[in-house]
Amino acid sequence: MSPSAVVLLVLSAATHAGWNLLGKRQHPTTAFFLVANTLGCFYMAPVLIPYGQALAAFPPRAWPLLALTGFCDALYYTALAAAYRAGELSIAYPLARSLPAVIVALLTRALGQGSPLGALALGGIALIVVGSLLLPAKRLAELSLRNYWQPSNRLVLLAALGTVGYSLADDAVLRAWRQAPGMPLGSVEVSILYAPLRGLSSSLWLALLALAPRPGRAELQDIRRGGLPHAALTGLGIYLAYTLVLIAMSQVTNVSYVVAFRQLSIPLGAILGLFVLREPKYPLKVLGVTAMFLGLVLVALG
Repeated sequence: MSPSAVVLLVLSAATHAGWNLLGKRQHPTTAFFLVANTLGCFYMAPVLIPYGQALAAFPPRAWPLLALTGFCDALYYTALAAAYRAGELSIAYPLARSLPAVIVALLTRALGQGSPLGALALGGIALIVVGSLLLPAKRLAELSLRNYWQPSNRLVLLAALGTVGYSLADDAVLRAWRQAPGMPLGSVEVSILYAPLRGLSSSLWLALLALAPRPGRAELQDIRRGGLPHAALTGLGIYLAYTLVLIAMSQVTNVSYVVAFRQLSIPLGAILGLFVLREPKYPLKVLGVTAMFLGLVLVALG
Protein backbone atom coordinates (compact mmCIF):
# COMPACT_ATOMS: atom_id res chain seq x y z
CA MET A 1 0.00 0.00 0.00
CA SER A 2 1.42 3.37 -1.00
CA PRO A 3 2.39 5.99 1.63
CA SER A 4 -0.22 8.38 0.22
CA ALA A 5 -2.95 5.76 0.67
CA VAL A 6 -1.83 5.23 4.29
CA VAL A 7 -2.04 8.99 4.95
CA LEU A 8 -5.51 9.19 3.36
CA LEU A 9 -6.80 6.28 5.42
CA VAL A 10 -5.39 7.66 8.68
CA LEU A 11 -7.06 11.01 7.93
CA SER A 12 -10.30 9.21 7.09
CA ALA A 13 -10.25 7.20 10.33
CA ALA A 14 -9.50 10.33 12.39
CA THR A 15 -12.26 12.24 10.58
CA HIS A 16 -14.80 9.47 11.16
CA ALA A 17 -14.00 9.29 14.87
CA GLY A 18 -14.03 13.08 15.02
CA TRP A 19 -17.52 13.58 13.58
CA ASN A 20 -18.84 10.95 15.98
CA LEU A 21 -17.27 12.89 18.85
CA LEU A 22 -18.99 16.06 17.60
CA GLY A 23 -22.30 14.25 17.41
CA LYS A 24 -21.94 12.83 20.90
CA ARG A 25 -21.02 16.19 22.42
CA GLN A 26 -24.02 17.88 20.80
CA HIS A 27 -26.50 15.54 22.49
CA PRO A 28 -27.47 14.32 19.03
CA THR A 29 -30.95 13.85 17.65
CA THR A 30 -32.43 12.70 14.36
CA ALA A 31 -32.92 16.37 13.48
CA PHE A 32 -29.20 17.05 14.09
CA PHE A 33 -28.17 14.30 11.67
CA LEU A 34 -30.81 15.45 9.19
CA VAL A 35 -29.13 18.86 9.01
CA ALA A 36 -25.61 17.39 9.04
CA ASN A 37 -26.35 14.86 6.30
CA THR A 38 -28.18 17.39 4.12
CA LEU A 39 -25.32 19.86 4.34
CA GLY A 40 -22.94 17.01 3.51
CA CYS A 41 -24.95 16.37 0.34
CA PHE A 42 -24.43 19.99 -0.66
CA TYR A 43 -20.69 19.61 -0.12
CA MET A 44 -20.69 16.66 -2.53
CA ALA A 45 -23.00 18.29 -5.11
CA PRO A 46 -20.12 19.74 -7.21
CA VAL A 47 -19.21 16.20 -8.34
CA LEU A 48 -22.35 16.34 -10.48
CA ILE A 49 -20.58 18.83 -12.76
CA PRO A 50 -17.78 16.58 -14.09
CA TYR A 51 -19.55 13.24 -13.57
CA GLY A 52 -23.20 14.13 -14.08
CA GLN A 53 -23.40 12.56 -17.53
CA ALA A 54 -23.24 9.14 -15.89
CA LEU A 55 -26.65 9.72 -14.26
CA ALA A 56 -28.25 8.74 -17.57
CA ALA A 57 -26.84 5.22 -17.11
CA PHE A 58 -28.40 4.77 -13.65
CA PRO A 59 -30.37 1.50 -13.94
CA PRO A 60 -34.12 1.82 -13.24
CA ARG A 61 -34.11 -1.37 -11.15
CA ALA A 62 -31.70 0.32 -8.70
CA TRP A 63 -34.15 3.06 -7.63
CA PRO A 64 -35.92 0.85 -5.03
CA LEU A 65 -32.51 -0.14 -3.64
CA LEU A 66 -31.55 3.54 -3.43
CA ALA A 67 -34.71 4.16 -1.40
CA LEU A 68 -33.86 1.18 0.80
CA THR A 69 -30.32 2.37 1.48
CA GLY A 70 -31.67 5.79 2.43
CA PHE A 71 -34.08 4.24 4.90
CA CYS A 72 -31.39 2.04 6.45
CA ASP A 73 -29.01 5.01 6.66
CA ALA A 74 -31.70 7.09 8.39
CA LEU A 75 -32.32 4.21 10.79
CA TYR A 76 -28.58 4.08 11.51
CA TYR A 77 -28.35 7.81 12.30
CA THR A 78 -31.51 7.80 14.41
CA ALA A 79 -30.41 4.79 16.48
CA LEU A 80 -26.83 6.09 16.76
CA ALA A 81 -28.06 9.46 18.04
CA ALA A 82 -30.23 7.76 20.65
CA ALA A 83 -27.36 5.44 21.65
CA TYR A 84 -25.05 8.41 22.15
CA ARG A 85 -27.66 10.13 24.30
CA ALA A 86 -28.06 7.01 26.43
CA GLY A 87 -24.51 5.70 26.66
CA GLU A 88 -20.78 6.29 26.28
CA LEU A 89 -18.91 7.02 23.06
CA SER A 90 -16.10 4.65 24.09
CA ILE A 91 -18.61 1.77 24.18
CA ALA A 92 -21.21 2.68 21.56
CA TYR A 93 -18.75 3.69 18.84
CA PRO A 94 -16.61 0.50 18.80
CA LEU A 95 -19.75 -1.66 18.92
CA ALA A 96 -21.44 0.28 16.10
CA ARG A 97 -18.31 -0.03 13.95
CA SER A 98 -17.58 -3.71 14.58
CA LEU A 99 -20.92 -5.50 14.83
CA PRO A 100 -21.89 -4.83 11.17
CA ALA A 101 -18.72 -6.53 9.94
CA VAL A 102 -19.60 -9.69 11.86
CA ILE A 103 -23.26 -9.63 10.79
CA VAL A 104 -22.42 -9.05 7.11
CA ALA A 105 -19.75 -11.78 7.09
CA LEU A 106 -22.08 -14.34 8.68
CA LEU A 107 -25.10 -13.27 6.61
CA THR A 108 -23.31 -13.48 3.26
CA ARG A 109 -21.90 -16.86 4.26
CA ALA A 110 -25.35 -18.14 5.26
CA LEU A 111 -26.79 -16.95 1.94
CA GLY A 112 -24.00 -18.63 -0.01
CA GLN A 113 -22.61 -15.34 -1.30
CA GLY A 114 -18.92 -14.57 -1.53
CA SER A 115 -16.03 -16.87 -0.74
CA PRO A 116 -16.01 -19.14 2.33
CA LEU A 117 -14.71 -17.61 5.54
CA GLY A 118 -11.06 -18.42 6.09
CA ALA A 119 -9.28 -19.13 9.34
CA LEU A 120 -8.22 -15.49 9.75
CA ALA A 121 -11.77 -14.23 9.28
CA LEU A 122 -13.22 -16.79 11.70
CA GLY A 123 -10.57 -15.91 14.27
CA GLY A 124 -11.32 -12.23 13.75
CA ILE A 125 -15.05 -12.79 14.31
CA ALA A 126 -14.27 -14.65 17.53
CA LEU A 127 -12.10 -11.75 18.72
CA ILE A 128 -14.87 -9.24 17.92
CA VAL A 129 -17.40 -11.30 19.88
CA VAL A 130 -15.04 -11.55 22.85
CA GLY A 131 -14.31 -7.82 22.67
CA SER A 132 -18.01 -7.01 22.49
CA LEU A 133 -18.61 -9.07 25.64
CA LEU A 134 -15.75 -7.41 27.51
CA LEU A 135 -16.46 -3.83 26.45
CA PRO A 136 -19.50 -2.96 28.62
CA ALA A 137 -18.28 -4.86 31.70
CA LYS A 138 -16.32 -3.09 34.43
CA ARG A 139 -15.26 -6.39 36.00
CA LEU A 140 -15.44 -10.07 35.10
CA ALA A 141 -18.28 -10.61 37.58
CA GLU A 142 -20.51 -8.40 35.37
CA LEU A 143 -20.31 -10.72 32.37
CA SER A 144 -24.03 -11.50 32.27
CA LEU A 145 -26.73 -11.11 29.64
CA ARG A 146 -28.70 -8.67 31.81
CA ASN A 147 -25.85 -6.16 31.75
CA TYR A 148 -25.69 -6.23 27.96
CA TRP A 149 -29.40 -5.69 27.30
CA GLN A 150 -29.27 -2.02 28.31
CA PRO A 151 -31.01 0.70 26.25
CA SER A 152 -27.77 2.05 24.76
CA ASN A 153 -26.62 -1.43 23.69
CA ARG A 154 -29.99 -2.24 22.10
CA LEU A 155 -29.82 1.04 20.18
CA VAL A 156 -26.29 0.24 19.00
CA LEU A 157 -27.53 -3.12 17.72
CA LEU A 158 -30.30 -1.30 15.81
CA ALA A 159 -27.70 1.09 14.35
CA ALA A 160 -25.59 -1.91 13.35
CA LEU A 161 -28.56 -3.49 11.56
CA GLY A 162 -29.05 -0.21 9.71
CA THR A 163 -25.40 -0.33 8.66
CA VAL A 164 -25.80 -3.90 7.42
CA GLY A 165 -28.87 -2.89 5.42
CA TYR A 166 -27.34 0.09 3.67
CA SER A 167 -24.06 -1.74 3.07
CA LEU A 168 -25.79 -4.56 1.21
CA ALA A 169 -28.08 -2.16 -0.69
CA ASP A 170 -25.17 0.14 -1.62
CA ASP A 171 -23.20 -2.81 -2.94
CA ALA A 172 -26.13 -3.95 -5.11
CA VAL A 173 -26.73 -0.44 -6.50
CA LEU A 174 -23.07 0.20 -7.28
CA ARG A 175 -22.65 -3.19 -8.97
CA ALA A 176 -25.68 -2.55 -11.18
CA TRP A 177 -24.56 0.99 -12.04
CA ARG A 178 -20.97 0.06 -12.84
CA GLN A 179 -22.14 -2.71 -15.16
CA ALA A 180 -24.80 -0.58 -16.88
CA PRO A 181 -24.43 -0.18 -20.67
CA GLY A 182 -22.73 3.05 -21.63
CA MET A 183 -21.24 3.74 -18.19
CA PRO A 184 -18.41 6.22 -18.92
CA LEU A 185 -16.85 6.25 -15.44
CA GLY A 186 -14.58 3.98 -13.41
CA SER A 187 -15.55 2.39 -10.10
CA VAL A 188 -14.12 5.15 -7.86
CA GLU A 189 -15.79 7.92 -9.87
CA VAL A 190 -19.12 6.06 -9.76
CA SER A 191 -18.81 5.71 -5.98
CA ILE A 192 -18.10 9.42 -5.57
CA LEU A 193 -21.07 10.31 -7.78
CA TYR A 194 -23.23 7.91 -5.78
CA ALA A 195 -22.48 9.71 -2.48
CA PRO A 196 -24.83 12.69 -2.97
CA LEU A 197 -27.56 10.44 -4.40
CA ARG A 198 -27.62 8.14 -1.37
CA GLY A 199 -27.23 11.17 0.88
CA LEU A 200 -30.34 12.76 -0.60
CA SER A 201 -32.27 9.52 -0.09
CA SER A 202 -31.08 9.43 3.53
CA SER A 203 -32.12 13.04 4.11
CA LEU A 204 -35.63 12.39 2.80
CA TRP A 205 -36.10 9.52 5.24
CA LEU A 206 -34.46 11.49 8.08
CA ALA A 207 -36.88 14.34 7.39
CA LEU A 208 -39.82 11.95 7.78
CA LEU A 209 -38.42 10.56 11.04
CA ALA A 210 -37.39 13.93 12.47
CA LEU A 211 -40.20 16.25 11.40
CA ALA A 212 -43.25 14.04 11.80
CA PRO A 213 -43.24 14.27 15.63
CA ARG A 214 -43.57 17.73 17.18
CA PRO A 215 -40.42 17.38 19.35
CA GLY A 216 -38.42 16.80 16.16
CA ARG A 217 -39.60 20.09 14.69
CA ALA A 218 -38.63 21.86 17.92
CA GLU A 219 -35.18 20.23 17.83
CA LEU A 220 -34.71 21.45 14.25
CA GLN A 221 -35.50 25.00 15.34
CA ASP A 222 -32.92 24.70 18.14
CA ILE A 223 -30.28 23.61 15.61
CA ARG A 224 -31.10 26.55 13.36
CA ARG A 225 -30.70 28.95 16.30
CA GLY A 226 -27.43 27.67 17.69
CA GLY A 227 -26.29 24.27 16.49
CA LEU A 228 -25.87 24.89 12.78
CA PRO A 229 -22.03 25.25 12.83
CA HIS A 230 -21.62 21.92 14.63
CA ALA A 231 -24.05 20.20 12.27
CA ALA A 232 -22.23 21.68 9.27
CA LEU A 233 -18.88 20.46 10.59
CA THR A 234 -20.34 17.01 11.29
CA GLY A 235 -21.73 16.82 7.75
CA LEU A 236 -18.35 17.78 6.35
CA GLY A 237 -16.73 15.04 8.42
CA ILE A 238 -19.24 12.41 7.30
CA TYR A 239 -18.62 12.95 3.59
CA LEU A 240 -14.92 13.80 3.85
CA ALA A 241 -14.22 10.47 5.56
CA TYR A 242 -16.17 8.65 2.84
CA THR A 243 -14.39 10.46 -0.01
CA LEU A 244 -10.91 9.89 1.42
CA VAL A 245 -11.56 6.14 1.54
CA LEU A 246 -12.71 6.13 -2.09
CA ILE A 247 -9.59 7.98 -3.20
CA ALA A 248 -7.39 5.59 -1.20
CA MET A 249 -9.06 2.63 -2.92
CA SER A 250 -7.74 3.87 -6.24
CA GLN A 251 -4.16 3.69 -4.91
CA VAL A 252 -4.05 0.11 -3.59
CA THR A 253 -3.84 -3.27 -5.26
CA ASN A 254 -5.96 -5.10 -2.65
CA VAL A 255 -9.03 -3.37 -1.26
CA SER A 256 -9.04 -5.62 1.83
CA TYR A 257 -6.10 -3.61 3.17
CA VAL A 258 -8.21 -0.46 2.92
CA VAL A 259 -11.03 -2.12 4.83
CA ALA A 260 -8.58 -3.31 7.49
CA PHE A 261 -6.83 0.04 7.83
CA ARG A 262 -10.15 1.86 8.27
CA GLN A 263 -10.61 0.06 11.58
CA LEU A 264 -8.04 2.43 13.07
CA SER A 265 -11.06 4.62 13.80
CA ILE A 266 -12.18 2.18 16.53
CA PRO A 267 -9.33 2.82 19.00
CA LEU A 268 -9.33 6.50 17.97
CA GLY A 269 -13.04 6.82 18.80
CA ALA A 270 -12.55 5.02 22.10
CA ILE A 271 -9.60 7.27 22.99
CA LEU A 272 -11.68 10.38 22.24
CA GLY A 273 -14.43 9.10 24.52
CA LEU A 274 -12.04 8.20 27.31
CA PHE A 275 -9.84 11.31 27.29
CA VAL A 276 -11.85 14.10 25.66
CA LEU A 277 -15.25 13.24 27.12
CA ARG A 278 -13.61 11.80 30.26
CA GLU A 279 -15.66 8.64 30.21
CA PRO A 280 -14.86 5.91 32.78
CA LYS A 281 -11.64 4.02 32.13
CA TYR A 282 -11.32 0.41 33.19
CA PRO A 283 -9.08 -2.44 31.97
CA LEU A 284 -11.82 -4.58 30.41
CA LYS A 285 -12.97 -1.70 28.23
CA VAL A 286 -9.44 -1.17 26.88
CA LEU A 287 -9.01 -4.92 26.37
CA GLY A 288 -12.36 -5.15 24.61
CA VAL A 289 -11.58 -2.29 22.21
CA THR A 290 -8.19 -3.83 21.42
CA ALA A 291 -9.72 -7.26 20.72
CA MET A 292 -12.39 -5.74 18.43
CA PHE A 293 -9.82 -3.70 16.53
CA LEU A 294 -7.57 -6.72 15.93
CA GLY A 295 -10.57 -8.87 15.07
CA LEU A 296 -11.78 -6.46 12.41
CA VAL A 297 -8.33 -6.35 10.84
CA LEU A 298 -8.29 -10.16 10.67
CA VAL A 299 -11.77 -10.23 9.12
CA ALA A 300 -10.67 -7.75 6.46
CA LEU A 301 -7.49 -9.66 5.68
CA GLY A 302 -9.09 -13.10 5.89
